[in-house]
Amino acid sequence: MSLIVRQLGVQPYQPIWEAMQRFTNERTDATQDEIWCLQHTPVLTLGQAGKEEHLLNPGNIPVIKVDRGGQVTYHGPGQLVCYLLIDLRRHGIGPRQFVTHIENSLIHLLQHYNVHAQNRPDAPGVYVDNTKIAALGLRIRRGCSFHGLSLNIDMDLSPFHTINPCGHAGMVVTQLKHFVPDICFAEVEQNLMEELRKTLNYDSLTLQTEQLPYD
Repeated sequence: MSLIVRQLGVQPYQPIWEAMQRFTNERTDATQDEIWCLQHTPVLTLGQAGKEEHLLNPGNIPVIKVDRGGQVTYHGPGQLVCYLLIDLRRHGIGPRQFVTHIENSLIHLLQHYNVHAQNRPDAPGVYVDNTKIAALGLRIRRGCSFHGLSLNIDMDLSPFHTINPCGHAGMVVTQLKHFVPDICFAEVEQNLMEELRKTLNYDSLTLQTEQLPYD
């Protein structure tokens, strides 16, 4: 199996969300799986069961209610967002195992940079010394996933102070630059795609730059 990876640069949230909904609704058994890699302009997203009490002081940052699992999170430049458009039935896995695969891929990626990370049974995502470095939020429709993960690489973390990240009051958020000051965003993206390729058992990656299946 080959995996298509679309490198989309910096994008506003709403059009990308609508595009992955259309992709998922219209895909067939023959549709290749894809991962969309991008950075978002500043936005707060609130999951399906998200509680507005976790929005403490969003200020001028737009808030969008979305159809993924989880509570509230922040996306902005310097954060790698990967939308995972994967047919789980084709892989013979369920949602819980899929989440574990994603977390393990992130943990292995961070090991590459000598950063020891782990997951937590009480809060999906990946953590370094009890500070959150990566968040997960997924939706499964007809056995296929959309939404995905966000990894903090080299960004302004102050907007996380305007929310309870992922619904956890007082949760501290970190980023890879704190541990690797000269980190290269593009290199991290490339390495994460390779980790996901191996974990999800794809034979190869096909890169597409600045091109969406829906415009």
